[in-house]
Amino acid sequence: MRIKTEDIRGLLVSLEKLWKAETDTPFVYSFLNERFNSMYQAEQRIGRLFGIFAGLAILISCLGLFGLAAFATHQRTKEIGVRKVLGASVGSIVSLLLTNFLKLILIAILVASPLAGYIMSQWLHDFAYRIDLSWWMFAIAGVLATSIAILTVSYQTIKAALVNPVKSLKSE
Repeated sequence: MRIKTEDIRGLLVSLEKLWKAETDTPFVYSFLNERFNSMYQAEQRIGRLFGIFAGLAILISCLGLFGLAAFATHQRTKEIGVRKVLGASVGSIVSLLLTNFLKLILIAILVASPLAGYIMSQWLHDFAYRIDLSWWMFAIAGVLATSIAILTVSYQTIKAALVNPVKSLKSE
């Protein structure tokens, strides 16, 4: 029913009287905006839950990437020392170590973007009002993932590149 009144309570009381005069079934009503709100509250809860778990996944990923970078730089300590003795700059050593990680990150982005696009379009298909997915959304996500990975790996690579080459070549 579409209503145009300021006195909703009075209208509900009169509707209930009319309803009870006609039938014995209970008078149950709800407003359309309340129904919409209850439908979207579940989506909002799922969104908050996904946000929390996405943050945890990023934290765990960064810790794993940090450990992998520490392991890779430890494995290549002698190589880094030899390169420094032969005149390599800190920047060239850092870029050498970062290149390997960036290749893997770019492959992961290329694999994950179409998959995420398909899943998101299927999820958004159920909504009456939805946005269209665009390439720039995935580009921003890729740039953010790459920058987080670079920040995570850079610490270990810069630390390894700044070590005195004598110490790295002497230790066995």
